[in-house]
Amino acid sequence: MQKILSQSKGARWAALAIVSVTMFCGYFFTDVMAPLKPMLESELGWSSDDYGLFTSAYGWFNIFFLILIFGGIILDRMGMRFTGILSAGIMLLGASIKYWAISTTFPEGATILGIRSQVAFASIGFATFGVGVEVAGITVTKIIVKWFKGKEMALAMGLQVGVARIGTMLSMAAPIPLAKAFGSISAPLLVCVIVLCIGFLSFLVYGVMDKKLDKELGIDKNTTHEDEFKLSDIGFILKNKGFWLIALLCLLFYSGVFPFLKYAVDLMINKFNVQPEFAGNISAILPFGTLLLTPVFGHLYDRIGKGASMMILGATLLTLIHVTFALPFVHFWPIAVGLMVLLGIAFSLVPSAMWPSVPKIIPEKQLGTAYSLIFYIQNFGLSGVPFIIGKILSNYCITGTNAEGGNTYDYTLPMVVFAVLGGLSVLTAFALKAENSKKGYGLELPNTKR
Repeated sequence: MQKILSQSKGARWAALAIVSVTMFCGYFFTDVMAPLKPMLESELGWSSDDYGLFTSAYGWFNIFFLILIFGGIILDRMGMRFTGILSAGIMLLGASIKYWAISTTFPEGATILGIRSQVAFASIGFATFGVGVEVAGITVTKIIVKWFKGKEMALAMGLQVGVARIGTMLSMAAPIPLAKAFGSISAPLLVCVIVLCIGFLSFLVYGVMDKKLDKELGIDKNTTHEDEFKLSDIGFILKNKGFWLIALLCLLFYSGVFPFLKYAVDLMINKFNVQPEFAGNISAILPFGTLLLTPVFGHLYDRIGKGASMMILGATLLTLIHVTFALPFVHFWPIAVGLMVLLGIAFSLVPSAMWPSVPKIIPEKQLGTAYSLIFYIQNFGLSGVPFIIGKILSNYCITGTNAEGGNTYDYTLPMVVFAVLGGLSVLTAFALKAENSKKGYGLELPNTKR
């Protein structure tokens, strides 16, 4: 019998590598502004309120216009090639708008709907980018299921996440040196726009491989698996308790990680008295740890299972770490390094088990919509939590000013908020494990068919 493309180990890993490049580029841009928060305040006159509003913009269009849900439906109906190229293009468009906003000098006092013009346009660009990167995320996840189902699926998802985390790691360590080297706070954004062009081209290359695989599988535009999806299937997904527990865990756990990263560099500067150039390196430990460990935990899930238990362990670690960060007497910077290492472990455990578990709960033809609904729910946290933290910092946590004229902050209260989110994620993970025992989803069983 002739072997199809996805049965070739070299071909499927090559496909994974290509789409992982696109996600690396997207994650590099997602957090590139986080280390620049002090410079935004001292050089551009932003406040923590402005920064919190800008950061919350990531999910504006996804949440309020339901774009992410429509993206999932488009994915299930139009296929991966179309949706992937579309989402990569939207990422590039949004990044370009954001770069233009930060690099442009606006008239003093100019506002749009009461928001400073520069902040408003940067937020619109970030919101546009958020649509692209989130839809790209669900597309790449479904691509991995297509190429790796019954094989090394969790390992493949872990490796893709690991490559994406390299982008996050660079976004923590590189922006301040780039901004100082080029004498412009917008320089890191321009680098990211160039990188996103590479990500767009990468997905065009994947499209050629995907088209060949569809041809070998006998799938064409008239008879596709995507066409089997019906809008009524959304009701089936929403009635599934396992889906809601996965979605809630995703919301709570990621709300305790990604919004934290937006403020992690500022936390290191204010709480641990670390120099800005070094603070980004400490924050970069988190994505570096996930780069190494997520594939390892994914491989373990493929081979021995225990996915629900891994999620419980990761959520528990997250909670303990944030509780330690919240302790007022913890100021020794090596402790911060150790906590970021542990956070890297926690942030490897949960995603490496959570994303490969969704195909065990939801049929493949509905996966695009299921993932988009999960990402949609997650976006409430990715947008709402940074906004809330910005408000808390501006109203309750200012302790003075630094030498550059920016504010200094006490981060105790924000870290308490992150710790509470972690605690709720632990309870949700236990509930998911109980539901798995009741319904027999197989979350504790290996993924690889023997």
